[in-house]
Amino acid sequence: MLSRQLRLLVLVVATGLASAGAGTARAQDDELEAMAAALKDTTYTLQEALKAGEREGQPISAQFEMDDGKLQISIYTTKGDDFSEVVADPKTGAIVKTEKITDTDELNDAADQKAAMLKAKTSLVTAADAAVKENAGFRAVSVFPDLRDGHAIAEVTLLQGTTAKKVTEKLD
Repeated sequence: MLSRQLRLLVLVVATGLASAGAGTARAQDDELEAMAAALKDTTYTLQEALKAGEREGQPISAQFEMDDGKLQISIYTTKGDDFSEVVADPKTGAIVKTEKITDTDELNDAADQKAAMLKAKTSLVTAADAAVKENAGFRAVSVFPDLRDGHAIAEVTLLQGTTAKKVTEKLD
């Protein structure tokens, strides 16, 4: 099972490969097209989802994703030593479900994200807002914190139509 960060990275890379003519990336390209189509009718933002996730703990990452053909927002949160995945409806922002994270790969991802957020002085909301402001016409579809050379950063994936790009924002 691919970690959620890796799935999104594969999706972004596959978009570039598909446009270069690589047939093996067609499934990921189809998923990106499906997400872009679903997002057309969605005004709820990733930043709003991060704020909604605060009810369940400190948000440590968030992303729009396709799950069984339906668009949803997944927010990882931490409270104490526990990690949860909060799933929100992308049209209303209503919390659909909250589940404790038990998968080993997802727990490792969440622990890494929490470690990055412990060094952060800036919120993920602020990082996503900055990325959107610097890239007119794009919307944030994922934000993942990380540590790079001992500094907290956020990798923000942006989408405009079916064009995806990843930018890095400082968190410390």
